Amino acid sequence: MRDIRRCITASIIAVGLTIPVTVASAGNALAAAGPTVTRLADTQLDPQALYFVSYDGIVNNASYQQDGILTFAGYQYAAWYTASRRVVVARRQLPSGAWQTLQLPHSLTVNDSHNSISLGVSPSDGRLHLAMDTHDSRVFYVKSAAGLLTEAGSRSWVASAFGPVQRTLDGLELGSITYPQFAITPERRLQLSYRTGGSGNGTNELAEYDGSTWRHLGRWSSATGNWSQHGATSTRRNMYLHGITYGSNGRLHAAFTWREQNAAVMCNSGGLSNHDTGYVYSDDRGRTWRNNAGQQVGTTNGTLVSVTSPGHVVDPLNADHALINQESQAVDSTGQPHVIISYVPGRFTQCVNNFTSQRRSSARAFHLVRNAQGVWRKIEIPVALNAFGRSQIVFDRADNAYVVLPYGRIVTASAASGWTDWTLRFDGSGLNAFGEVVVDRSRALVDGVLSIMYQRQSSGTTPSPVRVVDFRLG
Repeated sequence: MRDIRRCITASIIAVGLTIPVTVASAGNALAAAGPTVTRLADTQLDPQALYFVSYDGIVNNASYQQDGILTFAGYQYAAWYTASRRVVVARRQLPSGAWQTLQLPHSLTVNDSHNSISLGVSPSDGRLHLAMDTHDSRVFYVKSAAGLLTEAGSRSWVASAFGPVQRTLDGLELGSITYPQFAITPERRLQLSYRTGGSGNGTNELAEYDGSTWRHLGRWSSATGNWSQHGATSTRRNMYLHGITYGSNGRLHAAFTWREQNAAVMCNSGGLSNHDTGYVYSDDRGRTWRNNAGQQVGTTNGTLVSVTSPGHVVDPLNADHALINQESQAVDSTGQPHVIISYVPGRFTQCVNNFTSQRRSSARAFHLVRNAQGVWRKIEIPVALNAFGRSQIVFDRADNAYVVLPYGRIVTASAASGWTDWTLRFDGSGLNAFGEVVVDRSRALVDGVLSIMYQRQSSGTTPSPVRVVDFRLG
C-alpha cells in the first residue's frame, strides 16, 4: 500500500493491471473547489426515537438500508422505530409540507442494529413496501394499498392504507435473511436483494415483484472457494454489497467486498477479514453477471459469482486494513458507477489489530470511479473520518458528487474536475448526529435537494430525536 502524505494517490485498475498515478490534492491552488451546499431546513420526525448501539451502529440509521428515506411523485417517505419500538412511516409533500405519520402494527423484536427498515416503491401499482426487523431471520414485510403513492394527494395517510405484516413476500418464503434492499428495474418492476446465510458464510439472492406477484429469481453469489493469506486458507465467506443500483441505461451495478470466515487469513485476530473491492454488472436485470471486462462470470441459479471468478477485483486490498463492508455506491448520468470505500491506509499501519478503535483513529474514505473504457480510478478524500462508520455518495443532475461522511459532514467534488476537487462544505455543526446517516438519492436528482435523515447522539438506551436536514445542491 502506497504512502499518501503530501498528495492524493490514485490507482487506475484495468482488467487486473494497477498503474499508480498522482492527482493534485484538494488543497492544491490549481484545483478548483467542489460545488457548494446551502442548508435549507431541519425538521423533526420524532422527538424520542428508539436508541441503542449494537455492532457499532443504531437501528434507525444504517448504511445498508439503501433507502431509509426516499422521494416519489412529489412526496418524501421515511420510516423508523419509536421509543416504544413501534414502526412509524411518515410522508410529506415537497418541498416543505408538514410530516404526516402513522404507526404500523409491528414492534422491533430485538436490540440489533442490523434490523433496520428498508423502503421500496413499485411504480406500476403505486405501492410502498417495507422490509424490516431481520438479521439471519425471517423478514417482516408489509405493503401499502395500490395507488397510495401515485395518488398521494387524494389518499389519506392512515394505518389502514397498509396491509397486514407478513413473514413472507405475499406467500413467497425467503427463509432466514439479512440486509433487504429494494431496487426499481427499467421496466418499473421492484426487486428485493438480500443475503441468506450468515457473516462469513452467506450468499446474495434476488426476488422480483411485477405489480401483482413476487417471484424468486435465485442466488447469484457463492460462499465457497479458496482464498489464502498469511499461510492460511479460508474456504467460506460472504459478499457484502456496497449497493445494488440501476443506471440510466438499464445496467445493474453491484460493487462489493468479501468477508472471510477463517480469521487466520488476517495478520491479527482483532482485525476485520474484509478484503478487495469487487465489481460485477448485469444487463438482463440480474439474470447473468459480467466482470469489469465484460466477461460473463455468473448466472443466477447457475454458476455463481465467487471469490475465484476472474476479473472481478477492481481495487485489490488485503485483509489487514479494516476495510469496511456495505459503504455506498451510485451511478452517474452517463451510466458509470462510483463507489465509496474506507479503510486504514498503510501509512498508519500494515496490520490492524483493533478494527473499531483504529478505524476511528485512522480510517480514510476513498472514491472509486469507472470510466466508459472500464478503467477505474481511486482517490483518497482528504478529510479524516474520525469515526467507525460509513459514508454515503449522492449525485446532482449535473453529475457533481456529494459524499456525506459520518456525523453528517458533506464533502463535494465537481464533474468538471473529474471528481478530483474534494472540498469540505459542511462540518456537521448543530446536528449532533450519531455516526452513520441515511440519504435520499432520489430527491437530489428530482429537485436538487439533498435530504439527510439522522438521529442525534444519546447514551445507553435513552431515546433521542430523529430528524431530516435538507441542503440545496450546487
